[in-house]
Amino acid sequence: MENRILADAHNLKKLIREAEALADEAIIAMARLKQAMLSARQNPAVEVNTGQRALLRLTEAESQAIAMSTNLLRVHDELSKVAQVHAGGDSGIPTIITGSDIEALPGQKDVIPA
Repeated sequence: MENRILADAHNLKKLIREAEALADEAIIAMARLKQAMLSARQNPAVEVNTGQRALLRLTEAESQAIAMSTNLLRVHDELSKVAQVHAGGDSGIPTIITGSDIEALPGQKDVIPA
């Protein structure tokens, strides 16, 4: 049974890091897209208000991606707490997440207490 717990713990550790990395990649992709949109809009043949709605929507998507990243960090924090109780034999370095790192963003509803 102990081997199963450790195997599950290692799998969860791998998967949460993968999910966090994918969230970061999405944020990076949106930043590149925003940069390309702004660069394209600097063309003298393009009106300055061109793509403004698209930029607003992209900014909203970026905000949602940051909120997703914050919630994944909360998941990571909760899994770390579970690991301390159920996989205490793991000799790895524990993940330490401070309360300020998982606080709700301004304007974001915090449905799960931090």
